[in-house]
Amino acid sequence: MSNKDLLDNIKKLREMTGVGFKDCKVALDESKGDIEKSVEFLRKKGIAKASKKMSRTASEGLALVKHENGKISIIEINSETDFVAKNKDFINFCKELSEINFTSKGNLDNLNNTKMANGILVKDNLVNLIAKIGEKITIRRANFFDNTNGMNFFYVHSEIEKGIGKIVTVVKLDGVSKEKGEDLGTKIAMHIAALNPLAIDKDGIDKKIVDKELEIIKAEISNSGKPSDMAEKISKGKISKFLNDNSLLNQIWIMDPKKKVSDVLKENSNEKQLKILDFARYKVGEGV
Repeated sequence: MSNKDLLDNIKKLREMTGVGFKDCKVALDESKGDIEKSVEFLRKKGIAKASKKMSRTASEGLALVKHENGKISIIEINSETDFVAKNKDFINFCKELSEINFTSKGNLDNLNNTKMANGILVKDNLVNLIAKIGEKITIRRANFFDNTNGMNFFYVHSEIEKGIGKIVTVVKLDGVSKEKGEDLGTKIAMHIAALNPLAIDKDGIDKKIVDKELEIIKAEISNSGKPSDMAEKISKGKISKFLNDNSLLNQIWIMDPKKKVSDVLKENSNEKQLKILDFARYKVGEGV
């Protein structure tokens, strides 16, 4: 191979992988100038580099939504820094993943094993992107709402581009009218983004979360020196408030503090009772 051909191949390999000049030359030497084998060689090397970054915390990134024919998919992809979340390569990667997530119906296993536009699997492109950017990147979670049994609505908070932001919410409503549907559905999705309910109703809140909150409340009251009979009464009141504050139907409606979400549903019900069937809220980095 002539020096010109070698330099051309190194340039091509760098463009494909984002890896440095020296590593690209080593890869081409190892694979006798074969570009595909060189990419494979660097990918394996990328895995070694990426594994060192996996202990870091990736709490920045993007949440994306795609909607078509009443169906909606959402996905969260995390990076370590907000700087990378604004990186063109990262954003383009996320956009293509959002498209794949829609066809994969929120199944991350299927998504990871799907070929992207460049013919490489998602999971391998992820490793290459980590090696190129130099940060931990994770495909954290995904969801899909079909168009059966109700209508889906969504909201994107802090939208940087259409369907891309820092908080994405989806809500599925049953019994919604066409006249009020779009406006009401979007408002409920906005409410979910703002008040972060844990479940639709009180019974849906994870018992472990409730028990932990009750434990904290009782310890707090005990440490305040209140008598045991009074402590029991106070703890019941506090846990009741916690359940109301964190269940969507019992939350104070963000558009009118004199109403609960359940009141708004009743007001907008016609022949059929308006119900919230499901919802999801992705806030980038929350709980990481």
